[in-house]
Amino acid sequence: MPALHSITEGQGPVIVLSHALGCDLHMWDEVAALLKDRYTVVRYDQRGHGQSPASDAAFGMHDLAQDAAELIAALGRGPVHFAGVSMGGMTAQALAALHPDAVQTITIANSAAQYDAAARQGWQARIDTVRAQGVAAIAEGALQRWLSPEFLAAHPARVAQMRAALVRIPAEPYAQACAAVAGIALHATNPGIRCPALVIGGTLDFATPMALSEEIAAGIPGAELARIDAAHISCVEQPQAFAQLLDGFIQRG
Repeated sequence: MPALHSITEGQGPVIVLSHALGCDLHMWDEVAALLKDRYTVVRYDQRGHGQSPASDAAFGMHDLAQDAAELIAALGRGPVHFAGVSMGGMTAQALAALHPDAVQTITIANSAAQYDAAARQGWQARIDTVRAQGVAAIAEGALQRWLSPEFLAAHPARVAQMRAALVRIPAEPYAQACAAVAGIALHATNPGIRCPALVIGGTLDFATPMALSEEIAAGIPGAELARIDAAHISCVEQPQAFAQLLDGFIQRG
């Protein structure tokens, strides 16, 4: 894969932020602004998203972890603090298992370690829809999963920005990313993770309910579990609470 697009701001210990499926690095705008006075904050676009190139072939979560490992190596700053939401949280799990020397800590928010058969069928239905009708066909449903009704009503400009980032993704890269997410089996490798881990679940998250965060935390030795009063894209809905959880976790380490 060619190099991924990224933005680096601030100074201090390095935090790498990994976004959710269908988003881009601007998902982290508010959190980055809150952290960059104390940390070097690196945000990047996952393959096929934002300004990063798409893959020529199907890929899995291990490939997204490899992308992240190469980005971290290129920074030349040693092991980093790595935080991800949803697909980014899956990337964090795979990265810590496959490339332990790349990470000092990981934070996994609004994510999952595995999906049951019914959930995988739902992912396949979304893939089929996108390949037949394009990403715009699933955009409204995605926004309803991502954000609470209250946030959607109160922040129309931010919601419009996120919708625009989603519908800019070509159908096939989005479908490939859906397949990578649907196929995760991270519960098999999470027990081997040795770095400190924080797992954040959203109390209003219906896409990846708290039970999935509890499963991740139970599967990683010594992992901490925290709750945030937000829907699926918690870093957008509650950026100050998210930044405080992340900062506090790193400082304790």
